[in-house]
Amino acid sequence: MKFISDGKRLIALGLSCLTALSFTGCGGVSYDMTYSAEPKISSFDIVPAQNTEKVSSFAEDLCVVADNLMDDEAVDMSQAAAAALFDLNDREVLYAKNVHDRLYPASLTKIMTALVAIQHGSPDQILTATSVVNITETGATLCGVKSGDTMTLDQALHLLLMYSANDVAMLIAENIGGSVEGFVEMMNEEALRLGATNTHFVNPHGLSNDEHYTTAYDLYLIFNEAIKYETFSEIVHMTTYQTTYYDRNGKEKPITVNTTNQFLKGKYDAPESVTVIGGKTGTTNAAKSCLILLSRDVGGAPYISVILKAETVDILYAEMADLLEEINK
Repeated sequence: MKFISDGKRLIALGLSCLTALSFTGCGGVSYDMTYSAEPKISSFDIVPAQNTEKVSSFAEDLCVVADNLMDDEAVDMSQAAAAALFDLNDREVLYAKNVHDRLYPASLTKIMTALVAIQHGSPDQILTATSVVNITETGATLCGVKSGDTMTLDQALHLLLMYSANDVAMLIAENIGGSVEGFVEMMNEEALRLGATNTHFVNPHGLSNDEHYTTAYDLYLIFNEAIKYETFSEIVHMTTYQTTYYDRNGKEKPITVNTTNQFLKGKYDAPESVTVIGGKTGTTNAAKSCLILLSRDVGGAPYISVILKAETVDILYAEMADLLEEINK
């Protein structure tokens, strides 16, 4: 009987220890991670209070930066609001200026539009335009799509990413999302999934709105995801595209567009030993001149670079060339 009594005491003691451990966490170390609905930086920069090690997460395969990194005075970003250069292979941030500042993205928005469309649509899916394509904002880039026109998603993605057509962005959104509002909700859900916590979209094209914003770092996260899709990578690398879509009566509407990427068009030169693979431009009065690129060094290693709110197009490409020069150092 004494053996049974001692056994019961041992079991009770063991249960008490397990209960205590369940409330103290692994190894007795507790972590105080304050939640904020308005984080100043990405959710990828969570740091335990007791030490300086990053919490292990799916961000371990991404470049992470919390503050400015502008050691090289040779990089002139004085006329840009934000800029960054990311080494994708080594997961290293080579340059960072105001990467977590919320800014207007202009047509860099269309990267997310394309990403969500590729994820939820099929290339041969037929899109039919309604009156939502009737954009009247002065200066908005349009392909001239009218209510009743039809084209495939593949055609629409080329016109969206190469020519930056705002009417095509609305066409894609309504057909893939069921409504423009439904599609924008999908864009914001994808942004959160990627950790782009300083991003909020209100439209699929990027025409300025006070509640439509992102950051240079969040754009890296979104673009880094988009280039995983072959369709996206092929389109942003193209310089010219010809196609034919149809009006409501079945009449052909041929169209030819050229890329808006001035590096690909040869108007501006990238540094020696750096090859610009492709990217996306964006320009509005509020956002000014914006550009994000995928480039490779002489060994083929990939890099993402982004500049937001450069004062002019000429300044944008001059400063981007300076930024890309960091790849050679």
